[in-house]
Amino acid sequence: MRERGRTRRLFGLGARTGGALLKTRLGGQADWRSLGEALFEGLSELKGPAMKLAQIMSQWDDLLPPDLANELARLQRQAEPMPWTKIHEALVLQYGDIDQHFHEIEERPFASASMGQVHKAVTLDRETVVLKVQYPGLADVLESDLKQVKRIMGLGRWFKVPQARLDALFEELAAGLRDELDYHAEAEALARYRERYRDNPALVIPEPLFELSGQHVLAMRFVDGTPLRDLESADDTTRQKVAVALADWITEELFTYRELHADPHAGNFACDDQGRLVIYDLGAVIPVPEARLKAMMQLLDATLARDPLAMDEALMKMGGRQGQGAPLALYRESAECITPLFAPGEQDFSDVRVHRRLRELTPKVWAAMDRLQPPADTLLLSRALNGHYWNLVRLKARLDMHGRTEPLLRWARGSA
Repeated sequence: MRERGRTRRLFGLGARTGGALLKTRLGGQADWRSLGEALFEGLSELKGPAMKLAQIMSQWDDLLPPDLANELARLQRQAEPMPWTKIHEALVLQYGDIDQHFHEIEERPFASASMGQVHKAVTLDRETVVLKVQYPGLADVLESDLKQVKRIMGLGRWFKVPQARLDALFEELAAGLRDELDYHAEAEALARYRERYRDNPALVIPEPLFELSGQHVLAMRFVDGTPLRDLESADDTTRQKVAVALADWITEELFTYRELHADPHAGNFACDDQGRLVIYDLGAVIPVPEARLKAMMQLLDATLARDPLAMDEALMKMGGRQGQGAPLALYRESAECITPLFAPGEQDFSDVRVHRRLRELTPKVWAAMDRLQPPADTLLLSRALNGHYWNLVRLKARLDMHGRTEPLLRWARGSA
């Protein structure tokens, strides 16, 4: 990865993004589809932190212009793989003589992401495994890439986001990306999760192979499954089984173990031939402090009560509000959008009326950005919860969210 060329390209993409935002800020109409296409083509090739940031943005598709969101979403499923010659170099660096470890490695990856890609392999014992290979040279250019990402995030000042808040958001993002390069930590996380959920019949977590893993390659036993993003056409029984498993797992992660899988794009989850939820990627697992969890539940409680003053108080406690003049009308409209999903009985996550109303609120949310600010330490948590919500939408889940959340709300009220 040539650092100078990468820097120029990232700077150019950042400038183009800034131009579109400025045009919109001045009352004009930006060509979001054209920008999205340019970002997809550029970031798909460059990989790394900027692509990761775009993937995170794509999971907030209820806040982005639809044309831009659709193009960025392609980074989750159509990213250009790195050429085999480069990946082969990384494998040789890890293993030396590859033939001493593997009978065969498929040259074409079956998954490509922002920080690495995944190849099937067959060991000398004829066991099928998968190799998650970090892009060669990525660790060397990470910090220079992050500098460009920080410049791009500086565009938030146009929406009156304080510099201190932008710096804190950047540091959370940067820390998460640095952690994702630690394949030793991911192998340990896989082992920990397998032990934690060994008696859960609804979950499958691949076994890490420590003897074949190293700093830049993570080896796991192969677990076949249909990717979650391909389950939209599956039979309803299968989709509901996977949806319940996903919702139960997220709840247990948060409220029992105070952790959360923070990379929720649909390619990281699958359904095996027994209808179990397969969790593939544990490169981004974040702690969720109890105080933060209680604060978020108190905000949800105020929202479901349709109490805009209580919503504002909860946001202030979380550090999500600044300045004078609470956007109470926006709070009321947001509550009207969200509360139907938490009505008693099963609610349908595929109800397009909910998504339409959320999209209709987008201009009002952007207009209130001088008063509404993302809490500095919840970027990855908010991204994860939003991504898992859209995973439930893809599954056309029908869940009793009222029954699920009521005991959790009582827990939060008891600590208020």
